Amino acid sequence: MVKDKETVVTEFNELVNMSAEELKDWLKGEKSADSGWSKDDGTGESIGHESGREIVQILEKNPSKDPSKYGDEDIDHMRRVVAYNKRHLAQEETAKRNPESKSYKSLKNWGHDASKT
Repeated sequence: MVKDKETVVTEFNELVNMSAEELKDWLKGEKSADSGWSKDDGTGESIGHESGREIVQILEKNPSKDPSKYGDEDIDHMRRVVAYNKRHLAQEETAKRNPESKSYKSLKNWGHDASKT
């Protein structure tokens, strides 16, 4: 069952606990590029890194987090972010204990800093 828009927005804003600036700074670093699955387009960028760039755009476009200002594309990506973060937080205790782990770095690419929870 697909979550409704209101639920997606609420969960996105709970799970994405990094500001646009924090995420941008993280994505510029080497640790960010070293985690996650590479896309199949030959760029070498990971799927999570690309997702992080999209999250930054969503956060910058709507800093007040007004639910009425999210477009359909935003909601679609927010839905993916929520699913990824929930799944990995449930499976990956390592992310919470070890900031050098791939799990921690990958979650951070998706906007969740496990050290803040």
